[in-house]
Parts: sequence; structure tokens; C-alpha cells
Amino acid sequence: MEKFIRLTGIAAPLFRANVDTDAIIPSREMKRVSKEGLGEGMFADWRYSDVANRVENPDFVLNRAPFRQAPILLAGANFGCGSSREHAVWALKDYGVRCVIAPSFGAIFQGNCVRNGILPLVLPEPEVAALVAAAGPTPLTIDLAALTVHSADGRTLSFSIPPADREMLLEGLDAIGVTLKRLPAIKEFEGAYRTRHPWMFA
Repeated sequence: MEKFIRLTGIAAPLFRANVDTDAIIPSREMKRVSKEGLGEGMFADWRYSDVANRVENPDFVLNRAPFRQAPILLAGANFGCGSSREHAVWALKDYGVRCVIAPSFGAIFQGNCVRNGILPLVLPEPEVAALVAAAGPTPLTIDLAALTVHSADGRTLSFSIPPADREMLLEGLDAIGVTLKRLPAIKEFEGAYRTRHPWMFA
């Protein structure tokens, strides 16, 4: 998994509350056997005026400059609610999204983001609204090591994230990778346990 340490990029405003995983990627767009290519179906019902022929909707934010291929989304509350489909996160990642900033997230979606190298960054709704108002060609910088967002209008915002999630993102580790980091301690515990309870392994 790619490490997330510091990201500078354009932030696209998609400030809608309760955007669910079916809106992020409709079920008909989930027929691929690979994660690759799912980005084409991301927000398909909004991105395309003719979904079948992939005719772009010129009014949708990600079809307009400077927001096309933006690596950061500015979203509304409860982003990623609905079903637990991990395809929603895979689609965002395949499109190139590395961070979603929102007042809150669907819990399963939030965990899926971390496990796939996307930072689900929580800020108070007024701060997200201010970022939306300032959105444009000037990029944001998100520093996960420092837990700060440097906004397009020159402000520095602080955020928090669970330490375990931060570790996974900074080091580019999935849950198995985090466990393997602790392999020496695990082996030490197993050895001591065998010594204390030899009858269990006879």
C-alpha cells in the first residue's frame, strides 16, 4: 500500500450530505473482476449525462477545470454511508483520490479508506464549508505527520486521527503488515507461553 505522509493537490468541492456508497459507485459499475478501472464508474450517475455511452455531464464538478482528477474531495456529513461495499473506496482510489475531507463518515467506509491508503480526514462542518468556499486552482497541503491542513486561503487547520489508522497510512501498511511489525514480540510471547504451559503443546 502506498504511504500517505504529505499530499498537495487540488480539492474538489462535493459538499453534499449523506452521499452513500451506491452513489459513489452504482452496483451496475461493479462487474469487473479487478479493482483496476473502477474509477471510471465512480459517481457515474452524476458524472455522465448518458451513462451507457459515458457522455460527461459538464455541470458535475469533477468534469470541470481545475477539479478534474483532483486527489482531494471536500464532502458533506456522513460521506460513504449505506452499504459496506469496499468497491466505493476502490473506485475513489482508482480515480486518484487520496484524501476525503468531511465532517463525518460512514463507519465501515472510513475503515475501508484507511485499509486502502485513503485518508478520511474529519474537520468540523464550518471548516469544511470554508474550504469549499475557497476551492479553486490553489492546492491544499495535507500533512499527516504534523496532523495539519494548509488551506488555499492561507490558514492552517489541525485534525486528529486514531493512532493505529495514522500508523497504517504513514507506513503504508495494511492490518497484516501492522501485525507483522510486531512479529518478534509475538514470537517472544508464544515462546514464554509454551514454557509456562507445556502440557498444552504435548
